[in-house]
Amino acid sequence: MTNERKKAKRPKNLLLDPHAVARGEKYSRRHGTSLSRLVGDFLRSLPLGADESELTPAVGRLWGVGRSGGNGRDTYRQHLSRKYGGR
Repeated sequence: MTNERKKAKRPKNLLLDPHAVARGEKYSRRHGTSLSRLVGDFLRSLPLGADESELTPAVGRLWGVGRSGGNGRDTYRQHLSRKYGGR
């Protein structure tokens, strides 16, 4: 067991979409794990200061949104304009 897992666990209150929680619970039952373990494993898998090319597509999109600052909204509007032709 690593030092990380030996540390005491901290309770956190998270506000989550009920449908996402239900989906996570269903997945965890099917895979013989707990929702807490799923969330913990996901959080441990997040890169810290990693190059975007090393990220999975979903995490890369989220990572980009967090790093874009105020420019993210303009970039998204440009994307929508290109996608829907300025309708």
